[in-house]
Amino acid sequence: MKFSNSSANPVVLQRISAHLAQEESKPSTELFEAIPLFRSLSKEELKEIANSSKETSFPSGALIVREGDVGLGFYLIVEGQALVKHNDRILAKLGRGNFFGEMSLFDDQPRSADVIAAEPTKCLVLLRWNFWALVNKNPQIARGLLKEMGRRLRATDESLSS
Repeated sequence: MKFSNSSANPVVLQRISAHLAQEESKPSTELFEAIPLFRSLSKEELKEIANSSKETSFPSGALIVREGDVGLGFYLIVEGQALVKHNDRILAKLGRGNFFGEMSLFDDQPRSADVIAAEPTKCLVLLRWNFWALVNKNPQIARGLLKEMGRRLRATDESLSS
């Protein structure tokens, strides 16, 4: 969308145009479809999750989440790379399609590690309160997620007992 009013402040018009462009481009469901936590959700439920997420950009070196801080949401990397660090030790390198913070959708416990942008990185962020608003509106979303959480817990139990 372009503005043609020549008397308006061009910086303000640029910000408004950028905001409108961001609002017009809704996140795709395809990255969410690949996440095991969301695998049992329908296309419509995935679309609701995607539309409730907000794309956020982080410059290289930026701290995305800090160890010890209360987790506020789920992050899905759309572009770029991030490092998961604990006590200055790199635990994982994450890229497009990888995610972190899924447990913070369910509890308000502190983050277990720092996540730092290794290069300019874009994430889709689903905040806990947006997630629960969706669940309240569509309880089937909770059913699908609980089913997957149960599967993951059983798999963990099996791996610990063998």
